[in-house]
Amino acid sequence: MVSNAKCSFTTIKPVIAENGSNKQQQQSNNFSKMKTMHWFYNQSAIDIAATKPSVRLTPATLLYAGKSPDGSHLLRSAQYLQKELPVRIAHRIAGFRSLPFIVGCNPTILAVHELYIKSFYTASETPAITDLECEKQYTKLLRQMLNDHKDVVTQLAGGFRECRKHIKNEDLVRSFLDRTLTSRLGMRILAEHHIALHDEKPNYVGIINVAMRPKELIEKWCDFVTNLSEMKYGKAPQFKLNGHLNSSFPYIETPLDYILPELLKNAVRATVEAHYDSPHLPPITITVANNDIDFIIRISDRGGGIPHHMTNLVTQYHYSSKTSDRYSDRGIFGNMLNELNESGSTMHGFGFGLPTSRAYAEYLGGSLTLQTIQGIGTDVYLRLKHIDGKHDSFRI
Repeated sequence: MVSNAKCSFTTIKPVIAENGSNKQQQQSNNFSKMKTMHWFYNQSAIDIAATKPSVRLTPATLLYAGKSPDGSHLLRSAQYLQKELPVRIAHRIAGFRSLPFIVGCNPTILAVHELYIKSFYTASETPAITDLECEKQYTKLLRQMLNDHKDVVTQLAGGFRECRKHIKNEDLVRSFLDRTLTSRLGMRILAEHHIALHDEKPNYVGIINVAMRPKELIEKWCDFVTNLSEMKYGKAPQFKLNGHLNSSFPYIETPLDYILPELLKNAVRATVEAHYDSPHLPPITITVANNDIDFIIRISDRGGGIPHHMTNLVTQYHYSSKTSDRYSDRGIFGNMLNELNESGSTMHGFGFGLPTSRAYAEYLGGSLTLQTIQGIGTDVYLRLKHIDGKHDSFRI
């Protein structure tokens, strides 16, 4: 057993000068700016880590790793994360450095950049995990890091919205957001999985539900979105579910907890706004289909469809659209932020709507596609691969 001193985990704080007294305010501010520039650009440890490849695991590896009576599975998991997280965080820091200068200097985006630098040192300067006591302290550190990053998605949404007029290359920014958000999802899944390995929750291996029922998850989020709609509009359409409603299989629910609310919000919003003066709202139909390779969730609304000029843009990040359409910049960024402000933390953490849902689905080896009939409605198809290891799978 190693000593407690050896396993003492501490949070590394940025070495940025604090403001001095009123008498020395200007000098202190100037010094702080110089320290800040040094903090962002002179990080050899990050540069080295960013050149290393990440080691991505299949969900089946997590599912079938199993539990050992002596807790060695916890040690293996923690030791993997201790090596892997600094590399992945360094990759994301490199991504921030690749942003156009005027965008990267946005105060909100800069704050997220700095948070990643802080997290790199927190994750990389921890003592070696050699026993369960060290693992327990490392798990505590993971919880703190997850909490530190809980607002990152909302911060990025606000930051890019603030500086969208300066964005000249939207493909570069789209690539940055796709990589940053999916990498964040992957790291969060791995960290939450390790933390959950401490629990003895029935039918779960870490965060993997070994018998997930899509019907139950969909119904949970239908209830959530119904409540939101009733608070905002005073009414909500009904949901009708059909298909393979008795299906169950192993799956990681975390990404679905991001994607489903976004898709359902769009369908509900379109339906209510298209039929607001009607005494009866057309229902939203949700179909579940399951096969050996993947499962599909189709959400069909009768909310008037997507306008022709937006059909090819609805799953892209937008920064310059001036329209008020629900699928425009207002719909992707504005509605998410407005609902966050109106309902407190209720909508926190669900991402940038359709673009992020698309990125998550593709990260999970699947797809998110839309079929729309202008003047009638839209069908959204979410297709995701199974994780049981019987067929080729994505890696986290």
